[in-house]
Amino acid sequence: GPARGVPRSPLCPQRLPSQDISRAVPAMSWTTPDLSDRFPDAGVVCARWQHYGGRACFAGEVVTVRAPADNSRVRELANQPGHGRVMVVDGGGDTRHALLGDLIAAAAVANGWAGLLIDGCVRDVPALAQLDLGVAALGSCPRKTDKQGLGEVGVALQLAGCRILPGQWIFVDTTGVVVLDAQQAAAVLGRAEGETV
Repeated sequence: GPARGVPRSPLCPQRLPSQDISRAVPAMSWTTPDLSDRFPDAGVVCARWQHYGGRACFAGEVVTVRAPADNSRVRELANQPGHGRVMVVDGGGDTRHALLGDLIAAAAVANGWAGLLIDGCVRDVPALAQLDLGVAALGSCPRKTDKQGLGEVGVALQLAGCRILPGQWIFVDTTGVVVLDAQQAAAVLGRAEGETV
C-alpha cells in the first residue's frame, strides 16, 4: 500500500453511484489518472465519453472493430467468448445510428466480455445500465444500424488522436481512457492482484 501520510487517490467503484451497488465486485486498484502519471507515454483517448453500462470502470485486452454504421461485427464478437477482453469499436463518431443495444450487450455479458468502448452511439439506455458490463460511448440514438456484414476486426484504429492496436490493454473509468501495452498492463494487474486490503 502507499506510505503512511501519503494520500491515495480514491479507487474506482465498479458501478456508477446511481446504480444498485449491492452486486458490486471489489474496487479496482487503479485509476486512469494514476495510470497516466505512472506511464507518461501511455495513450490517452480524450473524447466526451458517457457511461451507459452497469460497470463504471473496466479494463481488458483490446479487440478492435471498425464498424461504419453497421454493427454486424460487434454482434458477431459479442456472441463469441470474450475472456474478459474489451471491444474497442470505431464507429467514426457516427451519432445517427446505435452500434450497441440491449440484445448485443446481453450477449456480451453472457460471453464474458468486460466492456465496450464505442466511438459512436448506443441505444436501450435503461437496459444497458442494468447489465454487468462496461459501456462507454459518445452518446445515444434510438436508430439501429443496417446489418450488411460490413466492418473489420483486428485492425489498427485511430480514436481521438490515439492509436489503438489489438492486444494492447485499455483501462476505462469515469475520468477517462488509458491505453497500455501488454507489459505495462501486466505490471499494473500484477501489483493489483498482489495487494492486500
